[in-house]
Parts: sequence; structure tokens; C-alpha cells
Amino acid sequence: MSETQHQATPARTAQPDQPDGGGLKSVESLDHGNEMARGLNNRHVQFIAIGGTIGTGLFLGSGKSIALTGPSIVFVYIGVGLIMFLLMRGIGELMYRDPSQHTFINFITRYLGNGWGTFAGWSYWIVLVLIGMSEISAVSTYFVTFFDTFGIDLSGWEWLIEVGFLAALVTINLIAVKAFGEAEFWFSMIKITLICALIATAVVMVVVGYHYDAVQVTGQDAVSPAGHAGLDNITSGFSIAPNGWLSFLMSFQMVFYSYEMIEFVGVTVSETQNPRKVLPKAINEIIMRVLIFYVGALVAIMAIVPWTTFRPNADGSFASPFIMVFQFAGLDWASALVFFVVITAASSALNSLLYSAGRHLYQLAAVSPSPTFRKLGVVSKRQVPARAIVASAALILLSPVINAIPGVSGAFVLFASASSAVIVFIYVLTMLAHRRYRRSADFIADGFLMPAWKVTNTLAIAFFVFVYCTLFLADDTRGPAIAGLVWLVLFGGYCILHERFQSRDLRESLGR
Repeated sequence: MSETQHQATPARTAQPDQPDGGGLKSVESLDHGNEMARGLNNRHVQFIAIGGTIGTGLFLGSGKSIALTGPSIVFVYIGVGLIMFLLMRGIGELMYRDPSQHTFINFITRYLGNGWGTFAGWSYWIVLVLIGMSEISAVSTYFVTFFDTFGIDLSGWEWLIEVGFLAALVTINLIAVKAFGEAEFWFSMIKITLICALIATAVVMVVVGYHYDAVQVTGQDAVSPAGHAGLDNITSGFSIAPNGWLSFLMSFQMVFYSYEMIEFVGVTVSETQNPRKVLPKAINEIIMRVLIFYVGALVAIMAIVPWTTFRPNADGSFASPFIMVFQFAGLDWASALVFFVVITAASSALNSLLYSAGRHLYQLAAVSPSPTFRKLGVVSKRQVPARAIVASAALILLSPVINAIPGVSGAFVLFASASSAVIVFIYVLTMLAHRRYRRSADFIADGFLMPAWKVTNTLAIAFFVFVYCTLFLADDTRGPAIAGLVWLVLFGGYCILHERFQSRDLRESLGR
């Protein structure tokens, strides 16, 4: 695919816009340096926002979170959802102010300086690539599991499955941004349909007072005991911390990471039609999506399956609660259905990661002093950052190679785990940038304002710090938490010092 030679201008790093007649500048006047096509419409953005909220964790990992603290996990999901909504309101206010930005990371550069902007930009891109590596491995695993339910063994073809899936998603991203939006729309529709089917099944089972026999659930070592459907499964013996307050505190980090990448809608704004109309609607509906899709699904699951039934297998894994509900309802083909949707969810996540990683690498290349690296900061004739997307995909494709090297795979797992810790720093920096914006001359009161920002912004930052502290409570998260701090000190320190030396040299040069 041929590409335009005109490179993205560094002016796209959140330059302040001055008001026209006391109001915001028009999107058209801000778009003078935006080479991307505004091909995403309201329908695309709404479902991209939903897709960013619903990942494979809900379908496969919610059993572990339920086992950790029982029915009170619902309150944890609601509480964390509210905080993530505040994060999105902060991002939304910034993006509403200048919807020509390709990523919310640009505002960190604008309001906290180039040093923190460089740290955030590179850290976020690396996080995206590392999560992409994990997702491509997950896709092949789920694909093999799906066909295994039909007696077809594809375990020897995992590498080919990974290459095939990645090639297909890269192609979608290279065609046009509208093709990406359509793919995410249908991916999200499939996930939503399964969740609605689960909730509807649970409602029917509760209403009729359904009783089920003991069942050998797919993916569970022990036989699940007989039981019944009813709200008393939730209310009977209810306790906020049935397994102790330590487990309750640890549940916050698990739920927090299930919301990871909810900020993805903040990367689509520069390619969205009517962004100042579409963005507020997409963000404001996040709370409703949380209540329906997360809380609704969890309540439905626990009304059918007593929370005490969730026990880890010998390898520490948990059976999918979705499979349990459907198999209790007598649908023996449920495991195949759920894993098909899980494949869809993982593909959706990987598709979004490619999109976001490509935009972030494009932005990094556009402002780079290196002529060679700046070659990635161009857009194709289809108005997508093709080179940056392909470069990001090439690194993600290293996942099966790294996993095959015993000496390297262990370090990779630690680094990949640490990437989830690093994203907390990105969220904190984003909220600090929002605070600086509110106190700057750029602020205009007729935007998409974060409510009671002094309180809500502080509350969000405090919560993110709290989540990071909880990582030190468990053995399996303590290592990544320490590695994340090392990354902050070493790479963050380098970025800040490098920026200070550059600024000093510039001042001395001007002084002469």
C-alpha cells in the first residue's frame, strides 16, 4: 500500500486553541493538522466504547473474582466502575476541548511537559504491544479449546492460528477506519447478545424456581453440586468480606484490570464524525453499560450458582460462570458457544489494541527528532497510519517466538504483568494533566465539563494509588508492582532529566 509523503505535524501535540467569540474553536478549524479520516459514526463509537468495557475477563475470569469475596463483588464492580467513569469524564473534557488529537496522551505532554509526555507515550505504546502479545496467545488457546469441544485437535497449529488472526485484523485496520469501526460493532454485538442471553436465562430460571442436578461442568475438576435458581443464593448469609478483608481489598485490583482499556474511546476522537456530539453521549452511557453488562451478569450468575460453588481447579484456574449457568440450564453445547464468544472478545481486544498501538506509534514518530523513525509518522492513501500499525503488529507477532524460548519467556511474563501496573501511572498522569488544564488559560467553561472536578479528580487519583498499593498484598502481583516502580524511576527519571537538559541547552543557546 502506497503512502503519502506528508508527515504528521508535531503541532498535533495538544496546542491550545483560542476561543472564537468566547466559545470553542470549531472542529474544522482544529483539524488543519489532522490527516486521519473522520470515518467513525455514532454507532461505531457507541459500540467501540462497549467493546472497550467488556473483555474476556467477564466471560472467563469472573468466577475467580466471585470466589474471592462473594456477592459483595457487585459493589466492587459498581465502585470501580464509578471511578473509571470519572477517568473518562476527565479524558472527555480534554478531548472535547481539542477533538483533533489522536490520543489523550498528548494532553500529558501539553500540561505536564515533554518529559512526562515522552514517558507516558512510550510506556502506553509498550503496554499495548505487551497486552497484544498476551491476547494473540489467548486467541489461539481459545480457538483450540473451541474446536476441542467438537473433538478436533488443533493444538499443533497454534502458531498458524496466531499468524492468521493477526493478519486478518491488520488487514481490517489497513483498509480504512470505517472497516475497523464495523468490525468492532459486530464483535460487540456478539458479546452483548451472549450477556443478554445469560441474563434472560437466569430470569426465567429464577421465576420458575428451577432446580438442577449435580453437573460436571466443562473446565471444572470437581462435579458441581445440585441446587436451585433463586435470589436467596445471593442474600443467604451475605457478608461484605466473607473471606476476610485482605481478600476484599485484593478484589479491587482484579476488578480494576477488568476495566482496563476502557479509555480506548479517547483514542478514536480524531477519526469520529461530530466528535463533540458523539463523545459525551458515549462516555455518559458508560455507567449504564457497567450496570447492565457487568453487574447484571454477575447478579444473574450468582442467582443460579451459589458463590461458594466457585472453587479453583488444581492448576488454579476457574470454570467459566457463563458455561456453568448454561449447563445448569441443560444446554450441553454451552461451552462451545461461550468459547466462540470468548474468541470474539479476544479478537475484539486485539483489533482495538492494533488500532490504538498504531495511532500511538504514529504520534511518537511524528514528533521524533530521528528522520528514520519519523518515516513511521505518515498516513496511507486510505488515511490510516499503515506503517505504524504494521510495525506494532510485527512486534506482537514475536509472542509465539518469545514463549518458545524458556530463558526469555519467564522474564517476558514478568514484564507483561508489570505492564498492567504501569497503566496505573498513565491514568494518574492523565488526571494530573486534567487538573493542570482546569487551572490553565486554555480552560473554557462551555465544554464537556467534569462535575465537581476538584473533588472527583482527587478521588480518582487517590483510588488509582490505592489500587497500586493493593498489588503489594499478594505474591503473584508483588513482583509486577515492584517492576512497575522500577520502570517509573528509571525510564521516567531518564525522560524528565533528558527534557531538563534539552531545555537548559536551548536556553543557553538562545542566551548566546
